[in-house]
Amino acid sequence: MIELGHRQIPALILVCCIWGITWPQVNTASVSTHARELHRKAIVFDTHADSTQRLTLKGFDFFANHTDGNLDFPRMREGGLDAVFFSIWTEGTRPGPEALKGALVQIDSVRETVRSKPGDLVLATTADEVRRAHKEGKIAILLGVEGGHMIADDLGVLRILASLGMRYLTLTHTSNTSWADSSGDKAAHGGLTDFGRQVISELNRLGVIIDVSHVSDKTFDDVLAASQAPVIASHSSMRALADHPRNISDDMLRRLAAKGGVADINYHTEFVSQLLLDAERSMAGEMQEFERQVKQKCGDDEICFVSEWDRIRTQLTAEGKFPEVSWNMIVEHIDHAVRVAGVDHVGLGSDFDGAWMPKGMEDVSKIPKITEALIRKGYSDSDIMKILGGNILRVMQDVDHVAKTLRR
Repeated sequence: MIELGHRQIPALILVCCIWGITWPQVNTASVSTHARELHRKAIVFDTHADSTQRLTLKGFDFFANHTDGNLDFPRMREGGLDAVFFSIWTEGTRPGPEALKGALVQIDSVRETVRSKPGDLVLATTADEVRRAHKEGKIAILLGVEGGHMIADDLGVLRILASLGMRYLTLTHTSNTSWADSSGDKAAHGGLTDFGRQVISELNRLGVIIDVSHVSDKTFDDVLAASQAPVIASHSSMRALADHPRNISDDMLRRLAAKGGVADINYHTEFVSQLLLDAERSMAGEMQEFERQVKQKCGDDEICFVSEWDRIRTQLTAEGKFPEVSWNMIVEHIDHAVRVAGVDHVGLGSDFDGAWMPKGMEDVSKIPKITEALIRKGYSDSDIMKILGGNILRVMQDVDHVAKTLRR
């Protein structure tokens, strides 16, 4: 899930000629035979999609081809997506027991969706299960819990969520938990508390991946110091290219890589485009009023929230107040991350159905364009396969290995 969190800084002067920058386009229809074959050969893995919210809607058919939203089964097949972490998300300000109940409802919706089509889907918790699903022509569905408030300050609840299939825990969402600071909130703990460190230790022992997307920089530091296993940023982009607190800096990226972790690039327009961030900050008052109106209309309905903001942003772009953001920016963030951290530490974390997608990456069917773009940039087939999914599979194995060692 996304957050607004606009910081008021002096606005840059944005002129039409800057907004009119053009990027070399790769249409889905023009993806080369080489790219299609490589994409099919790879295990293409997305570490963060918020489509779980749609699964809980009465009457929603995940197996139908929809004209709204970013992800469903037919479009996953079309885009060649082989594995995805479905995000289990509840508002970070909900009390622990209420948040936990919401999490359990969503976990049940994912598990029931998988159960309904055993010939097409499989619930996976290990890298080997993902690979087996790929070999059998099935899509692997994994569970990522987005927000540590859902463990209700109880390590027993943490263990129960792991037993239900939770494979990573995003420590915070946009609000602090009682034991960790978020990048979207005012610091309350100076990073992790003592209980937060206990959470890290238990996650290591359970073999659940620690996700540092959404955490404050100090929490990030504390996690790297406390964890014995590699960690991931499941859906964060590069702060050097878009200076948003949800993104990670080059220094953070290098240290994440040194720990054996992976940064999975988020496609959200606000996280990939500095021009868009500058435009938003130049009209901070208007954006706050839009936010108030959306909250009044949608309440806690995240699907309504995303849809309303999509409508507003589309209107602002049409009026020339926002620059149009191209999907090529995703590739620029991938390329930057590879140059800083190495090709073994970069992956894909779209934020589908929880964010605003750039032009040309409207849904999951478009992801072969990323493979084509990386080929055109000169990446080898083996390196592209790492970015598309090999790196996150390696992290899953490494985290499992640490857990087995700790449980001896």
